[in-house]
Amino acid sequence: MKQTSIRFCGFGGQGIILSSVILGEAAVTKEGIYAAQSQSYGSEARGGQCQSEVVLSREPIGTPVHETNDILVSMFQGAYEAHKHQLKKGGTLFVDSSLVPDVGELDPSITVWKVPATETAIRLGSKMAANMVMLGFLQEKSRVVSKESLEETIKDSVKEKFAAMNIAALEEGIRLAQEDTGA
Repeated sequence: MKQTSIRFCGFGGQGIILSSVILGEAAVTKEGIYAAQSQSYGSEARGGQCQSEVVLSREPIGTPVHETNDILVSMFQGAYEAHKHQLKKGGTLFVDSSLVPDVGELDPSITVWKVPATETAIRLGSKMAANMVMLGFLQEKSRVVSKESLEETIKDSVKEKFAAMNIAALEEGIRLAQEDTGA
């Protein structure tokens, strides 16, 4: 694996930071991959923009922050607008299709995946699980870590009463990605 920088962005309360923490922990504790994670969010407890970056590599990582990212995951239009310039040419963009309806003009080398993450989470019974739907879709399309590593990390990281819902959402995201063959 070459060094891969993944930025998650959205608004507080969407589980943006949790997504990157779970991804980083799965990489380190389950797969022996180096990971570095950073995060920032507005002063609002919920509703303000937030972002988190996780860098994964087979080699030691010098810095957890990059000016541009290989993958951008956006769960909200305002956050997408704030971070879209940080996606590398040839990178991959994952957006929540109901909360990021307009990706605008992008470099043709960028792969775009529109994921019905929030819609799917609501259908599963918890809007709060949209981040796990997105994480499952990301896992299936990028294969940066295995499904099993993410599932084990979710069980280790979230309260027991939320683990089943989060794993169901992750699996549904994977299923959606398997069915979606065109970007």
